[in-house]
Amino acid sequence: MRWATEPGESPLFGPERGCNEFEQRVLRFDSATEDRSNDADDEVLYVLSGSARATVGGEPADLSPGTAAFVACGSSWRIEEADGLEVLSVLVRDPLPADGSTHAVVAADAVESSQATAGRSFRLLATPELGCTSVTQFVGYDGETAHLRAGSCIHLPARLVHCIENTGPGELRVLGVFRPAGSPAEAYYPDGTLARY
Repeated sequence: MRWATEPGESPLFGPERGCNEFEQRVLRFDSATEDRSNDADDEVLYVLSGSARATVGGEPADLSPGTAAFVACGSSWRIEEADGLEVLSVLVRDPLPADGSTHAVVAADAVESSQATAGRSFRLLATPELGCTSVTQFVGYDGETAHLRAGSCIHLPARLVHCIENTGPGELRVLGVFRPAGSPAEAYYPDGTLARY
């Protein structure tokens, strides 16, 4: 693990912490905003708490916990009205072309759960199928251990062998963004070959 931050720490990660591919931050809104856009980076968003009415890529969207959005570089989004909205934003540096897609908004509870290895399941949020060609954003669920607390942030460099285990009585939820895009069900051996089960 290259970096692990604790709740409230800032920045979460980015170039200053050895992650040149992404910049992660928490955004908070209690009122309307101007258009937000980025001509260089894609952005994937995930609502942590609160609610809002927003416009994403020119279309209205209701935001609530568990809602995710993909906004391609050059596209915009804005908050029309917010009530304690807290959003995890990940800027994706040097994105691949988005094949014409400018945005997508997905509610995690509206996506079917898929199974992965070792008792894990996940729901795909931003994916190449929705136009987000550079990364896959997912929320993972692990009913089965790193002493992390709610709100902890981890940056794992590519091909780093890792395991996250739940030692508490409740369900562990992990929000992940990885590059290149693919399936969170895939597992790899230390030499980089795909594990087959």
